[in-house]
Amino acid sequence: MVRRIDVTGAGGVHLAAWEFTRSPEGGQESGGECAGAPGEGSEESAEPDSAPGVLLLHGLMGRASHWAPAARLLTGSHRVVALDQRGHGDSGKPAEGPFTREAHLADAVAVIERLGLAPVTLVGHAAGALTAWQLAAARPDLVRALIVCDMRAAAHGAASQREWADWFRSWPLPFASLAEARHWFGEADPWLERPSPARGEFFAEMMAEGAEGWRPVFSREQLLAARAAWAHDAHWDQLAQVTCPALVVRGPDGQLGRAEAQEMVRVLPRGRYAEVAEGGHLVHYERPAAWYAAIEPFLDAHCRDRDRAPEGDGVRASGPG
Repeated sequence: MVRRIDVTGAGGVHLAAWEFTRSPEGGQESGGECAGAPGEGSEESAEPDSAPGVLLLHGLMGRASHWAPAARLLTGSHRVVALDQRGHGDSGKPAEGPFTREAHLADAVAVIERLGLAPVTLVGHAAGALTAWQLAAARPDLVRALIVCDMRAAAHGAASQREWADWFRSWPLPFASLAEARHWFGEADPWLERPSPARGEFFAEMMAEGAEGWRPVFSREQLLAARAAWAHDAHWDQLAQVTCPALVVRGPDGQLGRAEAQEMVRVLPRGRYAEVAEGGHLVHYERPAAWYAAIEPFLDAHCRDRDRAPEGDGVRASGPG
């Protein structure tokens, strides 16, 4: 089952958070994709939960629903929330931003505090992983553990930013149908090295139908602005400030190379490494069972609550093992 909880983020931006839960019968039925009419759920609907919290942060162009296959594997022992980050999904897309690192961190803090997830396990993919480790460095009081999925600590550089701008301009918008969008992103995109039906599905989830056809739910200009806030700089210093247990996860076909991943593990004070065989950049989406198998030993060691005790009027976690 999936429920939407609306939260106010930094600067008053509306944020849509999605909580994944088991069905009342104990199964793992879903309430559907992470979609709902505006106003479904509210800040008042968020109630404390005794299970240890997990916050899932998608990458650039992602949305909370992309975590659904992986999130359902986590619900047995965690309270699992995925966030549509500002500029994405059903969350606010303010015309003037800001889309700074500080705004993204403040949004995540607002969700953690409003939903009572602390101390939380942060799981981030790509740019969402950068937000996760910067938050873990800045607010260790809120974070129990960190899982970084396929995000580089090294600078991407100005050339990379220009390539993204060129790629965005190459999109043949609007698409006449979702099938056309799936085909272009999964097979016809000239930037694609080889056909990938899963990539086509991933991008199809980002599309919404309008009068002229199907377009992305985000502004490509806003996403370029968000990427510019981090792409030109390296982020090793923040990694070194993460004091909680941390796991760096990658696949052989992802964007994070093994040598850089292992250097990230070395820089992290309590870093660990996991690799998903045959995994790529979207491994949590394409191969959720294999992804979960790679992170489960880390979760068992650091993210399960074995000794919980009441504190105040709710139940809070006792901290990492």
